[in-house]
Amino acid sequence: MVSRRDFLVRSGMAGAAWLGHTAMGQAAPSTQQAATSPQAAPATPPPPGVQPEPDLLQKLETYASTETIRTTKLRDTLFLLEGVGGNIVCQIGPDGKLLIDAQMAAGTQHLLDALGKLDAQPLKLLVNTHWHPDHTDGNAALHLAGAFIIAQINTRVRLQSPQYMAAYELHVPAAPDAALPQETFDETSTLWVNNDQEDLIHAPYAHTDSDIFVHFHNGNVIHTGDLWFNGMYPLIDTSTGGTINGMIKGVDAVLALADEQTKVVPGHGPLGDKAALQNYRTMLVTVADRVEKLKAQGDTVEQAIAAKPTADLDAAWTKPGAIQPNTFVALVYESL
Repeated sequence: MVSRRDFLVRSGMAGAAWLGHTAMGQAAPSTQQAATSPQAAPATPPPPGVQPEPDLLQKLETYASTETIRTTKLRDTLFLLEGVGGNIVCQIGPDGKLLIDAQMAAGTQHLLDALGKLDAQPLKLLVNTHWHPDHTDGNAALHLAGAFIIAQINTRVRLQSPQYMAAYELHVPAAPDAALPQETFDETSTLWVNNDQEDLIHAPYAHTDSDIFVHFHNGNVIHTGDLWFNGMYPLIDTSTGGTINGMIKGVDAVLALADEQTKVVPGHGPLGDKAALQNYRTMLVTVADRVEKLKAQGDTVEQAIAAKPTADLDAAWTKPGAIQPNTFVALVYESL
């Protein structure tokens, strides 16, 4: 077994949840809906680390269809928009609107209405922080509304074909062509839009294999994507390349760019800052160290869960609708 420390050293390191904000309503058509083929009820309980939610996408679409978008001004040209799905950042200016993430398709009109209140400039660019539907389901509708879509290459690869998220027992079909990024990159890409420099930086094998975070230089804002679930245990999507080591390394890369005035936008949860992200990083490392020791001594995943390595952390990091302690322990165990 490769130790966490060895992984990080070799990688060059120097150093809710999905449900988000929800509102009840009627479901609208989605560009990405879970497979609906009937399946017999399992004869045995799901394996450790699984929180079955096979209808999760339909639930999110239902909530998104009547959502209210909450807008918070970050800087003169940067705004946080919170609805159903991942947090969104919008930059406004003479070049048109730049959007980070797309949330659910059923909420697109609500999102466009909220964007229209920011300024009169059209939507021009959309950046996806990773492939998950709560961040990309609205891609097709936003593309038709004028957005050119940019993402890390694995986001396009994942969206092009059906995916399976074992943590939720969730099948995600391929996205339509209109939802696919028109431009992709591997490790980094830089945009110069609306009098600011935006660096798009890949965090390999973190929440997924497709994660990026976005650094607005002049605005001193960083959108972490799902590297950060503020105030809750994160999903590590081991089915599509996620690992605890990659999560820690990605968070460290964000921390290296942030200062005490940086506004840090998590993929899920409230707006934060460097201190809050550092606190989250401490939690990740603590759990990784504890689970690594259990695995190294030969404990099975069931035994590691039974040892309750997060017991003293659960009160602070367990949130309804988010990843629960036993699931988090199992995902960390699996990814080490």
